[in-house]
This record gives sequence, structure tokens and C-alpha cells, in this order.
Amino acid sequence: MNSIDAAHATVHDYPGGSESLGPRVGISPAVLRNKVNPNNDTHHLTLAETDRIMSMTGDFRILQALAHQHGYLVVKAPSSNAAECDMSVFEKYAGMGVANGTFSQTIYTSLADGGISTEEMAQIEAAGMEFMTKIVEIKQRLRGMVG
Repeated sequence: MNSIDAAHATVHDYPGGSESLGPRVGISPAVLRNKVNPNNDTHHLTLAETDRIMSMTGDFRILQALAHQHGYLVVKAPSSNAAECDMSVFEKYAGMGVANGTFSQTIYTSLADGGISTEEMAQIEAAGMEFMTKIVEIKQRLRGMVG
């Protein structure tokens, strides 16, 4: 998903859509709809507006999409007051195994016909990003146990 589609989905998936979210982030509902409309070339979200939307919704697909468009991963940092334990590391490790299986299955299924379509490549990239994210999450949990 690209950042424009992510912004559209973030606003429209919010309970009540732009009618509910707009006033909460200081943008009229109609203007907000225009700003996230992928077919509109005249209205655009500012960085400050995007930040307010992500803060209000708790939906970070825009941030993730921007990062992925540029080849980066976004991984939520562990809270500084969270006590890390063996179980939290094991939980993340199990999640990494699931993500690895999904990544491998996506590649296997894509190669079944002897080639890879553009859509299949997008699915492989998404599954790969998820797998890499899980690895970084494990590293962060382990770092939380240092000291």
C-alpha cells in the first residue's frame, strides 16, 4: 500500500470516517475527504495534519507505507518502563516463525507457475517486510533485557 492509499484508508476506516475524525484533528470533514482522496490533485495533507491523524487514530499505516516506499521498516520501540522477560521474547520469536512461514509460502505460491507477476512481487515484498519487522522486534526485546 502506498502512502496516499494508506491516508485514505486511515481516514475512512476511522469510526465515522472524515465526519467524525475531521473535527478531532482540526480539519473540516469535506476538506479532509479531499485531502485523502487519491484522485484529488489540489488538496494534500501537511506533515502536521498527518501527525495529528496518526495520533488521534492510533493507525500508523501512513508512516509504515512511507517507510516501505523508501525501503525502511517501522518498528514500534518498546516502552521504557516495560519489563522484558523470557516469555515476551518467546512470544516475538514465535511471531517471527509465523512471519517466516508466510514469507516462504508466498514465495512458493508465486513461483508455482514458473514466474512472478507484479502483484505476486508486491505480496512477497509485504511478507518480507513483515518478517524483517519481527526480527527487529526480537532484537529490541533482547536489548530490553540487557543490564
